[in-house]
Amino acid sequence: MRHESNKITGIALTFSLIACSYTCFCQLVYKSNKINELFIIANKRSYYKSIQADTTNKMVNLSQFVKPLFTDWKYATKNNFTGKILYKNPVPCVRLIIAKALQKVQAELADSGFSLLFYDAYRSYSVTKQMWKAMPDERYAANPAKGSGHNRGAAVDVGLVNIATGKPVVMPTEFDDFSEKAHHNYRQLSVEVIHNRQLLKMVMEKYGFVALETEWWHYSWPGAAQKFALLDLSFKKLKRLE
Repeated sequence: MRHESNKITGIALTFSLIACSYTCFCQLVYKSNKINELFIIANKRSYYKSIQADTTNKMVNLSQFVKPLFTDWKYATKNNFTGKILYKNPVPCVRLIIAKALQKVQAELADSGFSLLFYDAYRSYSVTKQMWKAMPDERYAANPAKGSGHNRGAAVDVGLVNIATGKPVVMPTEFDDFSEKAHHNYRQLSVEVIHNRQLLKMVMEKYGFVALETEWWHYSWPGAAQKFALLDLSFKKLKRLE
């Protein structure tokens, strides 16, 4: 009986150890997944390792892909929803795959006499945290708990410019207008404005981008949160990495 009792105890102990190991394994996997979701690259070594793992992780300067390159960096001025300068000397950077897609967008728009106008492209994770303090509303600002497509180099804020005049075309609202007028489904607009908004959306979506329904200017690359790590690299650091 003692032998049988010891055998049962041994089996019970084995199952207990297995259960414990499984629980520990699940906890490790869970923690690992949580870390991966918010894995932030903030130094040169980590950045280069990410490129070695996948060359599409490379950040590139849009001036090499989008010509002519029109910019109006709102966050480099106080003329934005925070009323503060959020970064200086911006570099128009995105991931390589996004740059190639924007190159195709630009080429098609140019055939109609238009160009993209960039209000924002990559911005560091630190800037997103500042934005969230000013606008803690996920309809209009990225929650730092998730990070932004901009932090991943996989989102852009854009409008349109008439290439011949160099002037922006009229859109539903000014940039960073957080009213329903900025929504894609808002229809109480002139025929010209609706046409301009639809032209931008049509061409951006044709080459793979996804529109944010509450902001006519914001376009992101699908699956970016799963594919690209968050970046907290300054523009100065990015210049050195080119």
